Amino acid sequence: MPFDPTRIKAICFDVDGTLRDTDDQYTHRFEKFFRPFRRLLPGRDSHRFARRFVMWAEAPGNRLLGIPDRLHVDDELARLGDWLHVRGIGRRQHDYTIISGVQEMLEALRPHFKMSVVSARSKRGTQGFLDHFELAPYFECVASAQTAVRTKPWPDPVLWAMERMGAGPEETVMVGDTTVDLRAGRAAGTQTVGVLCGFGERDELERVGADLILDATPEIAGVLLTGG
Repeated sequence: MPFDPTRIKAICFDVDGTLRDTDDQYTHRFEKFFRPFRRLLPGRDSHRFARRFVMWAEAPGNRLLGIPDRLHVDDELARLGDWLHVRGIGRRQHDYTIISGVQEMLEALRPHFKMSVVSARSKRGTQGFLDHFELAPYFECVASAQTAVRTKPWPDPVLWAMERMGAGPEETVMVGDTTVDLRAGRAAGTQTVGVLCGFGERDELERVGADLILDATPEIAGVLLTGG
């Protein structure tokens, strides 16, 4: 079914690769690892190889994130992470980066739509990014990995966010960069928009039934505010 922007009253945004420029960060880190071996890589291009590696690793990585949910130990692991963080164990300075145009997009959308964050990351990490760029006031609610009984790709956090925004599935769109995001949105009954500024690629987003695919997240403002 073609994307219908005229029905939309509420928006659920993923974070990593959708609002936060995570894939470029990961690519840069892996490129430093692969650089000494670039003569062995296709085209001797360590940057391209690192990006492909990050893309390849994203799907199993998201499946691993779902294992604690299935074992019902995600809350316990979150509490352990917080305990370690308070004691400085494994703590490091976050190098938060934001996708260009996201703040302007949120400012343009705020008068017209209710918005929420639906992330599969920890509450501390998700809130840390939002606080760093002062984005929290734009959102009615924030769902992290610990908010619902199950996280993405299950629909639970999307349903939770819709309830708090006072919106039905036919009035909501889930915006994300991976198949996990879109599967969660579809399972919740929302329309879905895939963005190519993160980890996902067009063919895989099309295969899971994205209603619309955009090059970058900020483009959603133009689509929604002009009715397509």
